[in-house]
Amino acid sequence: MLDELGSGTDPLEGASLAISILEYFKSKNILTIVSTHYQELKQYAILEKSAQNASVEFNIETLSPTYKLLLGIPGKSNAFEISKKLGIKKEIIDKAISLMNKKDVDIETLLKNIYDDKIEIEKKKEEITKNLNQIELLRNNLQKDNEDLKKQETELINNAKIKARSILLDAKDEAKRIISEIKRSSTETPNINKLNTLKNKLDFSIKQTLLTDEKALVIPIDKKQIKIGTTVFVTTLSQNGVILSNINKNDEVQIQVGTIKTKVNIKYLEEPKNIKNALNTSTVSTSSKISKTKNQSSEINIIGLTVDEAIPIVDKFIDDCFLSHLSTARIVHGKGTGKLRQAVHSYLKTNKHVKSFRIGTFGEGEMGVTVIELN
Repeated sequence: MLDELGSGTDPLEGASLAISILEYFKSKNILTIVSTHYQELKQYAILEKSAQNASVEFNIETLSPTYKLLLGIPGKSNAFEISKKLGIKKEIIDKAISLMNKKDVDIETLLKNIYDDKIEIEKKKEEITKNLNQIELLRNNLQKDNEDLKKQETELINNAKIKARSILLDAKDEAKRIISEIKRSSTETPNINKLNTLKNKLDFSIKQTLLTDEKALVIPIDKKQIKIGTTVFVTTLSQNGVILSNINKNDEVQIQVGTIKTKVNIKYLEEPKNIKNALNTSTVSTSSKISKTKNQSSEINIIGLTVDEAIPIVDKFIDDCFLSHLSTARIVHGKGTGKLRQAVHSYLKTNKHVKSFRIGTFGEGEMGVTVIELN
């Protein structure tokens, strides 16, 4: 570290000696820091690739340094400005300026312009950084407000769906009660058959509505939460399951639901639910197999599902029906193109619990159903 290298002698010789010393240090790969007032050294740092100018900011108004380092900017002389501040007469300063070599004046003016531009750029940079920070803070606040509004919206919709579902279930119970009373008081068989048909249609309509409501009761899961070992709700199976793998290139993960392991697209995953309160025609806890006969539904609706989604659901449904000692069961798959029905029938042929099956109808025959006889 060299302070005012080459000073104390003739400025021209001192500057030349300073440059020679720096060249020697450069040849020895010695890192060197030099303070100087020589224009020749400032020019040397501009032209020499291995050297770089730097200066410390000086507040000319207060005549004090700011201790802010400016890399790449050579320091400028403040002798004339400081002299003005100290009270030296203007005519003396003007005469001093006129005595300077024009080349030196041009270089000094250039350095002053570079210095002033650098100061202005630094101020603009600080202002831009401050504005960017404020914009980022505002963006984060807006994002948080938007997320809060979405949560409130989801909560309101879910509450409305729950209330609607409760009303539908009450209506179904009331309809059953009325039909039961009419049966007891009626003696005309054709009327009873018509009432049964109406009852079946009412049941199907309510099941479809409840299924739609249940799909609307969505609590989305963040993709970041999808990790091995995490419990999630699988909408296609209407059950909670445990993630066994990371997400693959097809956005699928392996899920274990009870004893079943299957691949599921992450779009069918939600936050885990309290299964005992969820709508599910085939969900029965393995710890409560004794009560399966009382709780197990003999019918399942797979309309709208793909073959890959439907088969695991049908497989578990058949197992649950068998464990519940049901003699028959029904799978509502619809007519459509027949692809889903064909896939279900192919599966039923291989299931050891299925004794036989046949095509049936729902209500007045508008909906495709497969009736199963169990072993």
